[in-house]
Amino acid sequence: MRLVVDPRGAVRAVYAEAIDLAALGRPAMTRASHVEPDAEGRWTADLGPSGGPRLGPFATRSEAVAAEVAWLESNRLAPPG
Repeated sequence: MRLVVDPRGAVRAVYAEAIDLAALGRPAMTRASHVEPDAEGRWTADLGPSGGPRLGPFATRSEAVAAEVAWLESNRLAPPG
């Protein structure tokens, strides 16, 4: 689980239960994407809520979730540069 702390001390992360985020302060969570099955039983990751693309289709939900997390970490948690 990657945590990004900005200069004001605000922490951003892709939600996971690896740590208790409340230990860092009061959490404010927003939806960054949707992982859903299609009519053929394949899975897509829609990153539209984060300004991103639709990824997939993938054969399994876990593949879609892994692609979703990788995109979010690279595009929404990357340090400014």
